[in-house]
Amino acid sequence: MHHFFVNDNQIKENYITITGADVNHIKNVLRMKIGEKLLISNGINKDYLCELSKITNEEIIATVLSIDEEGGELPSKIYLFQGLPKADKMELIIQKAVELGVFEIIPVSMKHSVVKLDEKKQSNKVKRWQAIAESAAKQSKRSVVPNVKHVMSFQEALDYAKNFEYNLIPYEHADKMKETKQVIASLKANTSIGVFIGPEGGFDENEIASARKHNMKTITLGKRILRTETAGLTALSVIMFQLEGKETDE
Repeated sequence: MHHFFVNDNQIKENYITITGADVNHIKNVLRMKIGEKLLISNGINKDYLCELSKITNEEIIATVLSIDEEGGELPSKIYLFQGLPKADKMELIIQKAVELGVFEIIPVSMKHSVVKLDEKKQSNKVKRWQAIAESAAKQSKRSVVPNVKHVMSFQEALDYAKNFEYNLIPYEHADKMKETKQVIASLKANTSIGVFIGPEGGFDENEIASARKHNMKTITLGKRILRTETAGLTALSVIMFQLEGKETDE
């Protein structure tokens, strides 16, 4: 079933109006017909099962059949602080992180980051990354489109995360798997969780020291060294498995 996002002002009591680029996509690309069903989300917390009832060149009207107020979101908000990787790895990371339930993605320029983006390149990159996040949200039937923030420095990232209930840093020199399992098991619903991932060159020791001063926990993902595009997705997978359905278990 095809999935679209709208603003709250497009949602009425019994129907939803779709405008903009999605009109052409539904009408001329997907060639959908009156009576076909589609999923529409308000980008916050509700999913609407709808049926197409009117198609014009300017707008599409979809009749609301049912409303799901639980949506497909995890019970906690996960923030991925991703050290800037080389080439197009960030696109893959964003796509898969959205599928795994991340709430927000923050690119971070760290000491060992090879990639350096000037203001113009950064603006274009973030637009591209946000489009990828939206596409992945539609594909994975998310209720929200995760936001991709502007590139932050490591210190800015620490400040941004300072009020989160949990901040985890997978670190290659951390070796206490038992302690890591305890940390993961302690994660609760309705909290904010920051996950910090280093770039290809890993974290600088001063970055780890600074993170620990901010009471952030270093954890291990096992004895094997993971690539930057693997480490974050591994951490998110573990956290997703721990949190899924958590609010109904407590």
